[in-house]
Amino acid sequence: MTSLWESIANGVSASGAAFLAPKRRLDLNTLASASMLAGQLDSLRGRRVLLAAHDQFYAAVALLELDGIAQCIVLGTPDLDAERFAEVAKTAAIDAVVSERVRSGTPLPGVDWCLMAPDPYAGSIERPKSYATEWILLTSGTTGSPKLVVHTLSSLAGTLPRPAASTAVWSTFYDIRRYGGLQIYLRAVLSGVPLVLSSPEESTVDFLARAGDAGVTHISGTPSHWRRALMSGRAELINPSYVRLSGEVADQTVLDQLHAAYPNATIAHAFASTEAGVAFDVDDGLAGFPAEFIGRAGAEISMKVVDGTLRIRSQRTAVGYLAGASVALADEDGYVDTGDLVELSGHRYYFRGRKGGIINVGGLKVYPEEVEAVLNADPRVRMSLVRARRSPITGAVVVADVVLSDSLGRPSETAAETLRTDLLDLCRRALPAHKVPALLRFVSSLEVTAAGKMVRPGA
Repeated sequence: MTSLWESIANGVSASGAAFLAPKRRLDLNTLASASMLAGQLDSLRGRRVLLAAHDQFYAAVALLELDGIAQCIVLGTPDLDAERFAEVAKTAAIDAVVSERVRSGTPLPGVDWCLMAPDPYAGSIERPKSYATEWILLTSGTTGSPKLVVHTLSSLAGTLPRPAASTAVWSTFYDIRRYGGLQIYLRAVLSGVPLVLSSPEESTVDFLARAGDAGVTHISGTPSHWRRALMSGRAELINPSYVRLSGEVADQTVLDQLHAAYPNATIAHAFASTEAGVAFDVDDGLAGFPAEFIGRAGAEISMKVVDGTLRIRSQRTAVGYLAGASVALADEDGYVDTGDLVELSGHRYYFRGRKGGIINVGGLKVYPEEVEAVLNADPRVRMSLVRARRSPITGAVVVADVVLSDSLGRPSETAAETLRTDLLDLCRRALPAHKVPALLRFVSSLEVTAAGKMVRPGA
């Protein structure tokens, strides 16, 4: 695949492609004869660049400008602390950093800082393709230290749909430096349509209002992102025709809630991982995925289930982990073990959670997401988090933190106790005894990672 810029250069002038951020808009037409890295592109040719923009608006522009120029681009995320930032730079053998401002307290000896201009600089801009640039992403799992995963533009975008003309306006709750957000970024750029970028500085309501004002038609996020949007009470600020969920288990309740909020939209949930790429999406309104997806002959994407975990082989699979990783990305047959547990029920597979997230109660397995799905099904519950608590008898017991629907307000002590009893009774009717929470408490909110996923123990 040609560089990102070469892929769109011929069609940009006729499109409405633009990056829309809070108080900023940049038409991609402008970059045909201008640059926010003007005077520095040549100095970055063939370099190993760490993209360290604080604002993802600058990241969106830099990715477009650097692909085909840099030898590799490491998509640094803004949540990296100084220690991890330096570790990533060292592991990737970085010799240049691109940002809109110097990051204080992060000395990188021998590394050049290249600062982006606040606005495009008009001039003679030449972007001949010199390199098949590697794109290095950080995994965004909820447990463990992130790994550095090597992709190419082809593995990231080779099979993305690129219609000749489109009236779509894309947006995403994700940061575009995460795999889920990057997929939306590439869809928008390669389709020549506007992309509304989110910002961690604005509230969910402000983002929804801005997306609505821009006429967003296609929008993605994790189930946690969408639960927050529904909790805001202002989900009607947007009127999308396509809603996409990925990154976490999409239970039936959140799918039904989104169908109710956006009755004219297609509600799809996708499965993807930074290592394996996009495996599939499902838009039939049901949780899980059809059993026929597994083992389809001649499919571009091949999937199988081994020891209960989903494994994927496709052209979208990453090249590998950056040198120094202690594990292989794929097995000898090219399959990536996603670590996501699935279980066949009837003619459908359902996600049960992460292999490393199982709670062991006296030797019996509990999938937190399975218990959460039961709790979330009650209309008085907006979202929940199930985790383990140590027990001297069983080794662990199940406990649950529950965020109530805004419509309930703050229940009295008596009402809260009645609701707690109701929810535990619901779990007892739906689950084996060892999966029923031993403790259930009501909380005002649940912590979400920078990748939009709920923070789980070990994250």
